[in-house]
Amino acid sequence: QVQLVESGGGLVQPGGSLRLSCAASGKVPSLYAMGWYRQAPGKQRELVATSTNGGSRNYADSVKGRFTISRDNAKNTVYLQMNSLKPEDTAVYYCSGSVYGTGYVYWGQGTQVTVSS
Repeated sequence: QVQLVESGGGLVQPGGSLRLSCAASGKVPSLYAMGWYRQAPGKQRELVATSTNGGSRNYADSVKGRFTISRDNAKNTVYLQMNSLKPEDTAVYYCSGSVYGTGYVYWGQGTQVTVSS
């Protein structure tokens, strides 16, 4: 089992910044990738960014150049630095952890990000 706990969400004005954190515990070595997804009201959950153990990073086109995913392996923590936030970034952001060889994905409980003036 892996537990993922997000923090750092909140209310921010357009153009502002937030940093989300996700701390993993449990069988963390079973994960080959960690990432962030988001779900806005009435929409499906979508990929925001992922980071593999090998260092590969992948971003949704809508956040490229504005968001940066990073990992602190010593702390089993993944971060999402979000800059130049837009109202359309408003969503619940979920941390994910993908397990080697099974396709199974662990999810955090989610953290709300609201971009509004």
